[in-house]
Parts: sequence; C-alpha cells; structure tokens
Amino acid sequence: MNSHGVLTLQLAGPLQSWGASARFTRRTTEPAPTKSGVIGLLASALGRNRDADITDLAQLRFAVRVDQAGTRLRDFQTAQHADTGESMPVSERFYLADAVFVAAVEGDPQLLATLHTALNCPHYLPYLGRRSCPPSRPIPLDLHTGATLEETLTAEPWRASPWYQRRRRREQEIPLRLLTEARTSAGHDPTAALTPVGDTVRDQPLTFSPRHRQYALRTVHTTTVTVRNPAAQTAPPAPAPAHDVTGHLTEVTD
Repeated sequence: MNSHGVLTLQLAGPLQSWGASARFTRRTTEPAPTKSGVIGLLASALGRNRDADITDLAQLRFAVRVDQAGTRLRDFQTAQHADTGESMPVSERFYLADAVFVAAVEGDPQLLATLHTALNCPHYLPYLGRRSCPPSRPIPLDLHTGATLEETLTAEPWRASPWYQRRRRREQEIPLRLLTEARTSAGHDPTAALTPVGDTVRDQPLTFSPRHRQYALRTVHTTTVTVRNPAAQTAPPAPAPAHDVTGHLTEVTD
C-alpha cells in the first residue's frame, strides 16, 4: 500500500517572483517556483509564523511543471529611509509575467489533507513569491493517492491560459518541463548526503526566522512530460477558396 499522497497546486498570476538568491539591490527570480517559496506559502496558509518549526513541511518531496513559462520582466524600486528621509539605492526587481505552473508536494496523506483544507481557507493571504504578486486562480487543485509525484504531474491536465492554448492549437500534444526533487538514500530526507545526479539548488528551507534564515542544497532532476492540448484543432483547416484576382476585369460579351 502506498503510504504517501500527492497534493497538486496551481500557481498562476499576472506576476510571480521566486528568488533562490538575492544580493544587495539585485533581486532575481528563478524560471520556476522554488521549494522554499512554496513551503513558505503552505506555512502561511497554516498560520505559522516565521519562527515556527517547518521540519514536517520541508520533508515533503517537491516538484513543479512549467505549463506556461511566462516572460521575464525587470522593474526598478526606489525607497526612502523611514527616519532620515534619505533616498536608498535604486534596486532591480525581476518577475515572471503571465506564467502558469503546477506544483506538487508528496508525503504523509494526513498532513497533505490538512494543507489542502488550509489552502482553501488560508490564515494569511497567499502570494506567489513576493507580497506584490497575488494569485489569479485558486491555488489548491486535488489530493491524489496511489500515484507517485511524477505520475501525478504527467496525468495532470494542461493548466496554461486559454489564449496560450489557442496560440498552440496546431499542436495536439505539448511537451512541458518537469523539475522533480531527487530521492535520497535515506528514504527522503532532503538534507541527507547524496551523490549529485542533477542540478543542485539552495532552496531547501531549514528556518524562515528573520534573524537567521537558513537554506540547504537539494538535487533536482529535469525531464519532459507530454500533455494533451484541449484547444488543438481536431481536423486540418479548410483550404482557402479559389479566387481569381483578375476576374472582375474580364469583359462579358454576347
């Protein structure tokens, strides 16, 4: 019997920003949601403060499917010191515009059921990486049992925007990038020693405490899954009607 479940999440909005690293006045975004960002979203839905223990959430195995990559956008932000009124350095902020992702976490079914309930009535308002990035669709999708993380995201319908699906209507099947957290030799302890077999990213959250935020490395595998395009043309387009551009110039005589 499979003792694990999978909770799928829909992450869509006008703007998203998922930073795995930020230095000084340059705040970048990853091309897909980070584990630390999604775990933070789940913790806030439960009503946990930043000093709360997140061990149970951090041990969930994470994956994300890129349904609509979006466009990278750069913005500039100015600020003034609250006490002195002195202008602060201009900072660069990067975002993803019009992106859609399907994220999923795998783990204890009871914990996932609690998270699903909390996402439907969150304690704190959810946002997509930054507080200035609200979601445009409901975040929780479904709870799944009897399937792995990879199987669930392979079977999940394509969640791209309707206009984006119509833009690719000539394609019956759409290849999508899937970023899956690697399993470790110790069941699934994301901080356990593991020989790297993919890309390593520092977005495994250890604590969100504002006094000392800590993140560890984890390994991510990148693969491709194929989904059906519901907006695809089911029949070839009708041929254009024959048209004689000089027909109206022909003189008709008896």
